[in-house]
Amino acid sequence: MTPQEMAEACARAMWNNDSTSQRLGMTLDHIGPGTAVLSMTITEAMSNGHGNCHGGYIFTLADSTFAFACNSYNQLAVAQHCSVSYLLPVRIGDRLTATATEVSRRGRSGIYDIRITTQDGAHVAEFRGHSRSVKGTHLPD
Repeated sequence: MTPQEMAEACARAMWNNDSTSQRLGMTLDHIGPGTAVLSMTITEAMSNGHGNCHGGYIFTLADSTFAFACNSYNQLAVAQHCSVSYLLPVRIGDRLTATATEVSRRGRSGIYDIRITTQDGAHVAEFRGHSRSVKGTHLPD
């Protein structure tokens, strides 16, 4: 199995059990070794008291993207630490795209940067996730 085929198989296995991403209307637009792209349209149910997208939904999109990227090697990986910086408000109806890039993967630790943009290309948030590999795999041996 090629690294790309492995990433795709792991993503399918994860997606089948990921009710949060599915119920929020996320789509998995791209997967590859150490990389992932997910997108989601912001609904009125996701708005905060200011009428903008609640930051927790932006974080959730980024976190899901991070999870698919760091789990693309058939080794279970979990978040060890995450941080997000919000750059611009997001409006109801905006379509957000989160793009994960692997910065480093050594031993059991990984670092991933996730850039979140709108349908117009506005850069609205930056997320950095630190992963930790744990026992287990997504696919049977």
